Amino acid sequence: MEAKDVISVDLSKAVWKKSSRSADNGGECVEVAVNIPGIVAVRDSKNPEGPALIFTPAEWRAFLGGVKHGEFDAGVSPGQ
Repeated sequence: MEAKDVISVDLSKAVWKKSSRSADNGGECVEVAVNIPGIVAVRDSKNPEGPALIFTPAEWRAFLGGVKHGEFDAGVSPGQ
């Protein structure tokens, strides 16, 4: 396996918003910051000092599109 470059992004000015889908799931919440130009950052709200996943806006839109179309639903084919 080849090592990937790690990109350091300053998230000190990130404005984190909790996912509206995280309301009633026992504290397992995802937070997203979209106010940093050129990136979308995602983190676990229970570990705000922990790592964040970094996506390009296009990658994030593709992911959200997949979620909306059920691509990640266990045992369910897209379009069902």
